[in-house]
Amino acid sequence: MSQPNFILFITDQQKAQHLGAYGNTVIKTPNLDALAKRGWKAERFYVATPICMPNRSSLMTGRMPSVHGARHNGIPLPLESVTFADKLKEAGYETALVGKSHLQNMTGKGPQWPRPTDPETLGEARRSYGGNYDQEWGPYWRNNPDHDLATPFYGFSRVALTVDHGDQVWGHYWRWLQEQHPEAARQAGPEQAIPTPDYELSRFRQAWRTRVPEELSTNAYIGGKTCELIREYAQGDKPFFIKCSFPDPHHPFTPHGKYWDMYDPDKVDLPESFHASQAHTPPPHVAWLYKQRELSKAVKHTPALFSCTEREAREAIALNYGSISHIDHVVGQVMAELQAQGVADNTIVIFMSDHGDYLGDHQLLWKGPIHYQSLIRTPFIWMDPSRPQARHNEGALASTIDIAPSILERTGLVPYNGMQGKSLLQLMDNSTPGLRNHVLIEEEGQRVMFGMDTRVRMRTLLDKEYRLSLYDAADFGELYDLKRDPMELENLWDSPTHASRKSALLEALALSMLSHTDTSPNPSAIA
Repeated sequence: MSQPNFILFITDQQKAQHLGAYGNTVIKTPNLDALAKRGWKAERFYVATPICMPNRSSLMTGRMPSVHGARHNGIPLPLESVTFADKLKEAGYETALVGKSHLQNMTGKGPQWPRPTDPETLGEARRSYGGNYDQEWGPYWRNNPDHDLATPFYGFSRVALTVDHGDQVWGHYWRWLQEQHPEAARQAGPEQAIPTPDYELSRFRQAWRTRVPEELSTNAYIGGKTCELIREYAQGDKPFFIKCSFPDPHHPFTPHGKYWDMYDPDKVDLPESFHASQAHTPPPHVAWLYKQRELSKAVKHTPALFSCTEREAREAIALNYGSISHIDHVVGQVMAELQAQGVADNTIVIFMSDHGDYLGDHQLLWKGPIHYQSLIRTPFIWMDPSRPQARHNEGALASTIDIAPSILERTGLVPYNGMQGKSLLQLMDNSTPGLRNHVLIEEEGQRVMFGMDTRVRMRTLLDKEYRLSLYDAADFGELYDLKRDPMELENLWDSPTHASRKSALLEALALSMLSHTDTSPNPSAIA
């Protein structure tokens, strides 16, 4: 039998609950729902870290952020890293990336850590192996028409890149828009947007109604380029892997055309925790965010989380739904192209997101170091048309680091030393009911927040019933009974009746961190 092809759809900042297949009765996602009906839909799929760059790096390497080196945003994945795309390419696959990469820095903004007042250091603990780490750098794409990527790029032989979010997205997309549709390029951006005076999010530029038509959007471009590659590869004799990576529905929200007002903010459902949280005492860092809102000090114009009003949450949910419905439409076009080219029956289709978004959960927006389920649990669908019966154990604990070994096993390739994830195929075909008893989530960042005097560093451990989160340099922690308290309203960290449970989970966390220390390279001698 010939080697399978792969299409990996990945969205940016989408929680599992924002998909019809996961029980949402408002959002319209018929194509993804159909995919889920034909495939394996993970119910407890968790990120390795709820941050873009490190979790995308974990996807590519099958390794935790503390090991692959891109611990948080602002640290690129080392170019010497081995990725599953490298292995596929070596095995004869055509490999392509269309859309967002974010394995290297892109914003053009300087770091926030270390601070000028922090102890001085000189140099780093590891020498750089060299190489170009500015390949995704936004200012270069905006200002230098000759700037481009060097391929293969982390294992991808072909790349059509998008950089950033909203309707002003740089990279190959923006060059295409400027060259082929200059009038549309001139209409992009908040300054040119259709006025939306009723939208609170527009006041601080977290949403605007773009004049760029939907057929010229980043979603349409990414779908079109993916279909072009399918047509090309279908004529060849090599299997292919295409990563189709959407920068949406990440804020700022700019759903194009009919998708802007497809959903009415007044008619969407708020997360149950939005109002339920008012009857419970929040943990200290969440209480700090609430206080900032009450004092009108909430910072709302940056990518960082803040405590929102009900109106802001409703707007964000409605616009997020619009973006996801647009993505769903593009997914349907790509699926139709697979069918038209006669390769659908031999193409495994994967759908996932790099992390979630609170979107009103506990009265919060965006993402940050507070590991509510809305942030750390993401959708994951694996549809293998040749194995329709492989639908077992969808409730088992799974992680982003499991995707790379799953792809390699499905192609008959042996994982490389240092890969920390486990193949999900064992769950799908019912060879085992579970891959692990606990799942580890790491998070580190640059921002100083919550009134703390240092940046946030934390670890989270989940099992079948509980979520435990431990913070560095903080005098509090979090412990929730997810079965009894699925909204994570009652923090049991200081509960005397749960002291033994907390102790056991802290021990399990230590053992999990130990088991995720690096095993690469293997020794070359006894001594």
